[in-house]
Amino acid sequence: MAEGRPRATSHPRVVVIGGGFGGLTAARGLSDAPVRVTLVDRSNHHLFQPLLYQVAMAGLSPADIAVPIRSVLNSHDNALVVLADVVGVDLEQRRVVLDDGESIDYDFLVIATGSKTNYFGHDDWGRHALGLKTLDDALEIRRRVLLAFEAAERERDDNARKRLLTFIVIGGGPTGVEIAGALSELSRFVLADDYRAVHADSTRVILLEGQDRLLPGAFHESLAKKAHVQLEELGVEVRVGTMVQSIDEQGVHLEDGETLESTTVLWTAGVRGRRLSEAIGVEVDRGGRIVVGPDLSLPGHPEVFAVGDAASVIDQKSGRPLPGIAPVAMQQARWVAKNIKRSLAKKDRAEFTYLDKGIMATVGRSRAVAQSGPFKMSGLLAWFAWLLIHIWYLVGFRNRFLVLFNWAWNYLMYRRGARLITGERQWERLHELSEQAERNYDGPNER
Repeated sequence: MAEGRPRATSHPRVVVIGGGFGGLTAARGLSDAPVRVTLVDRSNHHLFQPLLYQVAMAGLSPADIAVPIRSVLNSHDNALVVLADVVGVDLEQRRVVLDDGESIDYDFLVIATGSKTNYFGHDDWGRHALGLKTLDDALEIRRRVLLAFEAAERERDDNARKRLLTFIVIGGGPTGVEIAGALSELSRFVLADDYRAVHADSTRVILLEGQDRLLPGAFHESLAKKAHVQLEELGVEVRVGTMVQSIDEQGVHLEDGETLESTTVLWTAGVRGRRLSEAIGVEVDRGGRIVVGPDLSLPGHPEVFAVGDAASVIDQKSGRPLPGIAPVAMQQARWVAKNIKRSLAKKDRAEFTYLDKGIMATVGRSRAVAQSGPFKMSGLLAWFAWLLIHIWYLVGFRNRFLVLFNWAWNYLMYRRGARLITGERQWERLHELSEQAERNYDGPNER
């Protein structure tokens, strides 16, 4: 492949697949190394995924949380960006295969492909339950939520309007908690003022979690309970220990026989490694993530590394897999960059050790939960900590300034300026929603 490569042609070639937190951090970590870096991504932008739900809930515009990858790496003389979709890796020939049939040779490979929505074997549910992993996902969720209100504004049948204004979020992890809280605030404090036929108490947001508590896993149980209470204060109906049997056009069918009728269902219940991770032909865990060694390289292929959501790494302290969050991906990427440099210097590699700096989730306006070691916070103090940390990690001063300004405006005025419905298919979707809401379904009804 004619790559238009950087100047140094005799230096080792490092190919990084993915421009997320892990991939971009790895590429930047090699800026001073005697290597040629080629970063390949199917998108031209780096996405600040922790704030993706804010785009879905009309709090921020896409450009506020995304920045072109080329602009981030334009000062790195040894880096090249390629817009392409990687469909395979030839481990024996040390070659990355692209969707157009071209290939890129490598001496070192860093797989940072991230994750995709996991419907746990029920991929057909994706037709009716939207995941949230990309900007396109966020914009589609925003479109459907706003169109549901548009359809409800014109709907005369009370039962049909109830279906339109019932929003179901499946998955009580950090993303589910954040979406449910933001959706309730958007519905009750913003959109209810925009529509004459929609009242603040006519919308219904339901959060379903299969385990017996919210925020299972890393969060302390006391913080999970506080998040539960804070969501209920926002008007969210929280149901834990609730298992989903199926999802279709009617809504969500629960294992206990109850049916929750809704035209808008959001899925945040799980993620798994992307198709490439499973197609390489190496060992993966049940979540489709590549099993790596202590130095984050593939067993038998020390020149290949995996980081972030693409890697299955067990935390030495807790004995559990490391969570798929940005700090984990960034720490692993820095470690890989250092190990590549050590390999070039003929030094032994170091085993990866994760430094847990804490975890947090926002629940809504002035509401959040956070913990770092033995320290726990909730409410307004946790929300400010969440706000400052997320702004600090945004790439580029322009993004930090815009996000801070928009959040300050939203906080003071309860306004959201990104309430735009775009796309030529909006009229078709509006008619679909109206027909779906008005349809008289047979079978079990909601209790």
